[in-house]
Amino acid sequence: MADKKVAFYTLGCKLNFSETSTIARNFVSEGFERVDFEEKADVYVINTCSVTDNADKRFKTIVKNALKKNEEAFLIAVGCYAQLKPEELAAVDGVDLVLGATEKFNVTSYINDLTKNNIGEVHSCEITDADFYVGSYSIGDRTRAFLKVQDGCDYKCTYCTIPLARGISRSDTLTNVLENAQEISSKGIKEIVLTGVNIGDYGKGEFGNKKHEHTFLELVKELDKVDGIHRLRISSIEPNLLKDETIDFVSKSDSFVPHFHIPLQSGSDELLKKMKRRYLRETYTNRVAKIKEVMPNACIGVDVIVGFPGETEELFLETYNYLNELDISYLHVFTYSERPNTEAAEMIGIVPKKVRAKRSKMLRGLSAKKRRAFYESQLGNNLTVLFENENKDGYINGFTENYVKVKTPWNPELVNTLHKITLKEIDEDGLVRFDFINDKITI
Repeated sequence: MADKKVAFYTLGCKLNFSETSTIARNFVSEGFERVDFEEKADVYVINTCSVTDNADKRFKTIVKNALKKNEEAFLIAVGCYAQLKPEELAAVDGVDLVLGATEKFNVTSYINDLTKNNIGEVHSCEITDADFYVGSYSIGDRTRAFLKVQDGCDYKCTYCTIPLARGISRSDTLTNVLENAQEISSKGIKEIVLTGVNIGDYGKGEFGNKKHEHTFLELVKELDKVDGIHRLRISSIEPNLLKDETIDFVSKSDSFVPHFHIPLQSGSDELLKKMKRRYLRETYTNRVAKIKEVMPNACIGVDVIVGFPGETEELFLETYNYLNELDISYLHVFTYSERPNTEAAEMIGIVPKKVRAKRSKMLRGLSAKKRRAFYESQLGNNLTVLFENENKDGYINGFTENYVKVKTPWNPELVNTLHKITLKEIDEDGLVRFDFINDKITI
């Protein structure tokens, strides 16, 4: 396939980004040239998500946009939605190939030529066959790399299709994770974000069995020793799996940054039980308190679902008031959407869509208030910023170790560099202006 061009579009989570990057490297090794999705390509690969109804709908729009650039392009769908609804995706006009959970990493072997199919061809396994692990990491796409350490989930949350789309919980070997981290470091990337479906469950299925060979804390401790990594960031981790020992270790680490993203989903114990979450509110409260005790400047992000079946106005306000009082930094708000083959889809007490939208708007407003308050609490602090590689209206953005987003006039020499700064003021966009400390890069 020499001289052929391939482009990628990723929907959904950091884990999907890490896997897209790995699939892209497979194409490049087969002689393809990778180009931006906005360019004309011979092959377009769309990595799908099925966490929300909106992600499903966006797929058709992305397909149309690809065909506008090249109506003869070969279109491939992979990812969670491709596993859950392969026939549905194959029926979308212009889609040629749909690959499920186990097939997506061998995508190039499913391409004989690039002649378009009259109807999409499907290769999708039973999800019980998705019991082996494929390591992934993103590189070359951003100034930070997403390093996949775990896949699948054994939890049975009543609203979630991820176990159906990704299979059982399983982990990369510790040796392989450390080798991938070292390779990322050797490319000059300054920050690694650990990602997976349920990363706190790391160690389960590491060698194809159900027991834990290592713990998440052991993983963290070993990664902290890898030379050349300036920043390690833990992405979303379940509150029941984020142990005090891990929090203590991060607080003393030179590499792990004081930033945690911890799903809550509801501030009501009644709803947490209906969701079959593995903790109640008290556990969450204790985690936040522990983090703030040992890292007062830590950034804490929260996932929350609004409009879950049975969420009365009283139960919603219980969540709102709980989050309002909690010492957190921002929210990721998800409006509940019914997903086929989940317990929640059969539950009574459906919340009208207008009410869901109103509650979502309230929580997004609370998130903006929380983020502003967190940023204000950091003014005057001396921190380190890693600059991104995008020119946004004449400015370059970056993130501090505790996830404060800053801006300064565009300077390409700043891209992928670390600088000591003093946070000065919040501008009209809600970003923080700063002063360089001696204008020296810290490496």
